[in-house]
Amino acid sequence: MARRCGLAVTFVSNTRMGIPDPGTSTLVVVDGGFDAADDWIVGQVSADDIVVTADIPLAHRCIGMHARVIGPTGRPFTEENIGQAMAMRELMSGLREAGTITGGPPPFQKKDRSRFLHQLDQMIQSSKR
Repeated sequence: MARRCGLAVTFVSNTRMGIPDPGTSTLVVVDGGFDAADDWIVGQVSADDIVVTADIPLAHRCIGMHARVIGPTGRPFTEENIGQAMAMRELMSGLREAGTITGGPPPFQKKDRSRFLHQLDQMIQSSKR
């Protein structure tokens, strides 16, 4: 999709990893503590950039920088829904700590990929306007 739309993609991590298309993608490896990659992203992101993350606090910070944010299953994070997502994250964290919930999120499915690609395409087209 990046190649088709003429977009550059930056992956940010605290460790080396393979990236899918070195022609349109770059990898930034950051040193530092627990949130070093998140801090780098927030320091670099600008209005109308698109950030893909499952990390709700990072999504919240990027929305604060006027970036567009989407989760890997295609769920867009917006100013309207990020507060609820943060609250649900805190609730689920408390339930996990109490041992009430022991599992993680459901496995990634084909419909998640389809929804992600559709929502990402909509974000890209919207940002070009």
